[in-house]
Amino acid sequence: MDSHERSEQVVWAVVDTGIGPLLLAATRKGLVNVVFHATKAVRDRALTRLASRLGGEPVEEPGSPLLAEPIRQIRAYLAGERRDFALPLDWSLISGFNRQVLRELAATVPYGTVVGYGELAERVGQPGAAQAVGAAMGSNPLPVVVPCHRVVESDGGIGGFGGGLETKRRLLALEGVLPEPLF
Repeated sequence: MDSHERSEQVVWAVVDTGIGPLLLAATRKGLVNVVFHATKAVRDRALTRLASRLGGEPVEEPGSPLLAEPIRQIRAYLAGERRDFALPLDWSLISGFNRQVLRELAATVPYGTVVGYGELAERVGQPGAAQAVGAAMGSNPLPVVVPCHRVVESDGGIGGFGGGLETKRRLLALEGVLPEPLF
């Protein structure tokens, strides 16, 4: 197999949202990456990582049909008009335990609910692996769509979040899990 056969064409766009600019990237298989706070520096690091992991140079193509539906659904979700996502996902950037945990999360933790790190570990048959679940959440290449913001600490804390705690609070408030911030 030559490198051309291994590489996957990646298209991307930066979308302005109420939680800041998001970089969305997709392949023919589906949405492959969502990146928070997509400033130029963050965007450049994400694109370099995508190129090294998937081969080929990602192409900025905001009008791509591969991005149209992900952009529409994410905007609708953030506007409070959509509760779940119906998108093909490309899981190429994650494997093993992390992929298993993220798939379980996406399939079993609906809008407006939360799950503890330990409970999610139990659901995938790994009781006692709460820290590993936390690591899986931190490596989630598809945040918002694969809702790692819905995973919280068992003592009532909201836990960490790659998009920042304020973003996690806003997403949980959007879903009615937390009260809306006063300011």
